[in-house]
Amino acid sequence: MEHPLSARAAGTDPEIVGRLVERRAPLRTALRDAMRPGEERLRDEGEFTRLALEILAYQMDANPVYGAFVRHRGIEPRRLGHWREIPPVPATAFRELPLDGLDVRPVEAVFRTSGTRGGVEARGTHRVRDLSLYHDSLLRSAGDLLGLDPAGRGGGSRAGRPLRIIALTPSPGARPDSSLAHMLGVWMDAWDPDGGRFLADAQWRFSPAALRREVRRSRGEERPLLVAGTAFGFWHLVRELRGDPLPEPPAGSFVVETGGFKGRVRRVSRAELYLGIGRAFRLPSSRIVSEYGMTELLSQFYEPLLLGGTPAEPSGRHYLGPAWTRTAVLDPGSLAPAGEGEAGILCHIDLANLDSVAAVLTEDLGIAAGAGFRLLGRAEGAEPRGCSLAMEELLEAGRRAGR
Repeated sequence: MEHPLSARAAGTDPEIVGRLVERRAPLRTALRDAMRPGEERLRDEGEFTRLALEILAYQMDANPVYGAFVRHRGIEPRRLGHWREIPPVPATAFRELPLDGLDVRPVEAVFRTSGTRGGVEARGTHRVRDLSLYHDSLLRSAGDLLGLDPAGRGGGSRAGRPLRIIALTPSPGARPDSSLAHMLGVWMDAWDPDGGRFLADAQWRFSPAALRREVRRSRGEERPLLVAGTAFGFWHLVRELRGDPLPEPPAGSFVVETGGFKGRVRRVSRAELYLGIGRAFRLPSSRIVSEYGMTELLSQFYEPLLLGGTPAEPSGRHYLGPAWTRTAVLDPGSLAPAGEGEAGILCHIDLANLDSVAAVLTEDLGIAAGAGFRLLGRAEGAEPRGCSLAMEELLEAGRRAGR
């Protein structure tokens, strides 16, 4: 029997879609309230679980594919007792299926992943209908975990010194499908609206000479420099400089490295990369912070290095996320919780993904570290068995839902 909120039913019944819009409104309000500066109620496991299960129930009805996937497992949100019981979808599903919910609102942005599958370009797609929710999430996360002012007072620095933000990436205009470029554009609008710079073109190429000019400008203005870019971009810079470092940046400057060796011919260790970045920028490793983000998620995780309390050496660092996220470490084969201290596949619950799917299963290996996780790298070789089986089940759910 067809569920009353299946793709076919909802697609022809404006009343059903209207009810979904009404159900979404209080969930969005709860999330935006939780993203206000200083608000921490979702750190409480009970509060987080309650909201996560409400969002699960909504997403099962708003997203026909995900709803069929969860119902096939015999799961009812009201009978669950913890956020860990929410069924995740593999991140690879964003390449294969429409995972945005039924909605009358237009899509405000379309972000795409990079990558290939079987030698053919295969890009995951995340259609975002509510950029304001995304912006609240990314500004509060960066503000808290990079020690910046989420309200933008003083241009970003909590010490009262305005930041100068430089991105070794294309601008959002040049790459509108890049969630990273979009995020950095929001940073500049909030924390450096009069002088932020994107140095790369649409092909992600940039000139070290242009970066030298920006460092000198920052020194002249005595504004701390925040330089953000991908791991591959920073490695390109290190090789181009050939041991000729940049001018020393002003006190308080730091680097944010956002990953990005995936799909490149050569990888380097984080220790080697950070040694090169430190020499290039004349900065200690304690001023080089890693950000962990995914196109499939609307929240980001950071090493809380600038807040103190975590080792400066890359091998001992860990990531923390905002209060509306949780991360579970799962056995790669069974997707059962990994044992204490054991490595496994990372599964993120991101409530900012209100309009798609909140529970996303990655192919990243990690280990729990307090309230956060340590990243161990990508699962090499074949897709982990648990992810593969979940993907097969989700594709079957898509067929049942008529998507």
